Amino acid sequence: MAKKGGFQGGIPGNMGNLMKQAQRMQRQMEETTKDLEQKEYTASAGGGAVSVTVSGKKEIVSVKLAPEAVDPDDVEMLQDLIVAAANEALRQMETATQEAMGKLTGGLGGLGGLGGLGQGLPF
Repeated sequence: MAKKGGFQGGIPGNMGNLMKQAQRMQRQMEETTKDLEQKEYTASAGGGAVSVTVSGKKEIVSVKLAPEAVDPDDVEMLQDLIVAAANEALRQMETATQEAMGKLTGGLGGLGGLGGLGQGLPF
């Protein structure tokens, strides 16, 4: 004898709840993304001789150089300090983004629409 009713009362109700949760999570992620994009992250190199600020949009907002960092005979050192400070500021921004999104997704492996879609899945 075949089962009567198929999916009645079972999966569609659960699927509806799942869809509502997914939509709520998506709204929260969009809000968090907007908040993160407006933040700024600053890092220094060379004992504070170079300071770089980046936005949550991965854009360099400012570069500050101490006068002693500008040595015309050692331009390479200044370039290295700028790169080091910029990279550290970007790392700070990425860490803050991952932490904020991890709180929302609860460890879903990057299923949030922020670059890691499907990360860690076997297909």
